[in-house]
Amino acid sequence: MSTFVWLIRREFWENRGFWLVPSLIAALLLLGALFGRIDLAGIVPPSQTREVGGLVLFAFGVIFFLVMSLYSTWYLVDCLYADRKDRSVLFWKSLPISDTATVLSKLATALIVLPLVYFLAADITTLLIAFVISVRARAAIGGALWQADVWLQLQVMWIYLIVTVGIWYLPLAAWLMLISAWAKRAVTLWAILPPVAAYWAEHALFGTNFVGRQFMERLFGFMPHAFHPHAGPLRLQGATVGTASATDRFLGSGSVWTLLDPIGFFTSPATWAGLAIGALLIVATIGIRSRNSEI
Repeated sequence: MSTFVWLIRREFWENRGFWLVPSLIAALLLLGALFGRIDLAGIVPPSQTREVGGLVLFAFGVIFFLVMSLYSTWYLVDCLYADRKDRSVLFWKSLPISDTATVLSKLATALIVLPLVYFLAADITTLLIAFVISVRARAAIGGALWQADVWLQLQVMWIYLIVTVGIWYLPLAAWLMLISAWAKRAVTLWAILPPVAAYWAEHALFGTNFVGRQFMERLFGFMPHAFHPHAGPLRLQGATVGTASATDRFLGSGSVWTLLDPIGFFTSPATWAGLAIGALLIVATIGIRSRNSEI
């Protein structure tokens, strides 16, 4: 276990973007809170300020989550390729560290550690922004950002997302690592071309679209599996805000508690099929890593 922890720490030493990127996002958001215009008068009715405050907190988290998703994708494509390109793989292979531990540590970094870093950064940033706005703005607007129930719901939701998103996108993450361990150049192109080629070959030869449907389902089909599909209007502290749009539904029908569907997610055949495919791809990645050295 200590070796695994040190391997993850190594990723942080070699990738300063792990903490620089969320720090930059936090700094920009704080600058906006410090010097931006804060005036909801005439835009939001007084009765809706608390609900809007909850959506603002949620929006800050969405910004971190989207950037984290992009950064994790880039990291997965590059992590094993970079070791071979700069030949540091020769040094790590000389140590009593297995290729299995190396691959799994990078996978855990992308799917677990990085999301936790961004989650903590988002939490600290939203607290600081809430404090700044509370000082700068009127009491009604500032108080709208201090809602203990909404804050707790958001914490539960982000932890739930970290777990379920990591499981759902495991086969895609494993595929990117497989390409990163195998390709000698143009890693991003190799990661994209085989699925596209499979799609066009199936369409041309059989006139079907099974590959395309499965790929799109894995990319965009997460929400129906992890959340109840028929959520009502957004409700925070007992007040209704709008209709159940994709954004609103994150904060739930009545509350987040009625939106999350962990039983449906973990009993879905698609979830377990993805885990099985991801596991096979990780095994293949470890095998390729053990045979390939520098480029």
